[in-house]
Amino acid sequence: MNGPARPPVLVRGVMRENEPMARHVSWRAGGIARRFFQPADLEDLQAFLAARPADEAVLFVGLGSNLLVRDGGFDGTVIFTHHALGGLKEAGEAEGRLRFRVGSGVPAPHLARFVGRHGGGGAEWLAGIPGTIGGALAMNAGCYGGETWEHVVEVQTIDRGGALHRRTPADYEIGYRHVAPREPGEEWFVAGTFAFPPGDPDVAKARMKGLLEQRVASQPLGLPNAGSVFRNPPGGHAARLIDQLGLKGLREGGAEISTKHANFIVNTGGASAADIERLIRRVQAVVREATGVDLVPEVRIVGEREAIHG
Repeated sequence: MNGPARPPVLVRGVMRENEPMARHVSWRAGGIARRFFQPADLEDLQAFLAARPADEAVLFVGLGSNLLVRDGGFDGTVIFTHHALGGLKEAGEAEGRLRFRVGSGVPAPHLARFVGRHGGGGAEWLAGIPGTIGGALAMNAGCYGGETWEHVVEVQTIDRGGALHRRTPADYEIGYRHVAPREPGEEWFVAGTFAFPPGDPDVAKARMKGLLEQRVASQPLGLPNAGSVFRNPPGGHAARLIDQLGLKGLREGGAEISTKHANFIVNTGGASAADIERLIRRVQAVVREATGVDLVPEVRIVGEREAIHG
């Protein structure tokens, strides 16, 4: 990388070189990251970003539940927000809805439980999201009839120079599993303020319990997976298409289309990132040929196919 030199910075968080990403993604597969950084807090992250070369690749990761890093690794810095960008608090009431501010490194189920305990309703579906708030914001995550940006009042972002910004939903193009800034620029979510209508704590607790029981019954949670692999096509269901074509149990190496849920790919043991990606492409090809439907991956695939050297 040949960007302009920046002054060294003494970070207070955890920094490591050549970090195996299989330790940090829910598929338990993939290559190394050139650099791993888990900031001590938001100020530490600001200082770190301000000192990085402008052309260095940066990847923000929460729980790694929607991510595949190719076996060749990621030639840049992976910033981990979990256990770093935390915080959950009540943020008042406006227009008949209760507001809650939450850091991007907080797991989505924690927000669901916090909202329920503090008199809010309609957040129970977040208990079924296996990632952080930052990831939910980045992809407009949703399940059981709920979507993240339906509840967003505003977000706080950080840019490549470490500066913080306040953004509202009007600053983004928002759609099904899609969020994109209307203005060019590289920013990442560090916090968000959400609004929910008043609710009953007992009702919220019971609904979360029911949704989690449904999740356990219908999803292959006993094996490493990344949740739903494909977005649902317009007017249809990815899992139904894959199932109808008899693809449950299809394998590439240690990767398999789950026999329990057709839109899940599981690591049955020793799967490489290449195994998983090949299986994704194979399913896409079969579905396209049989139905004309182009399945769009919901998971993010990054990194190099060949090993990083030097």
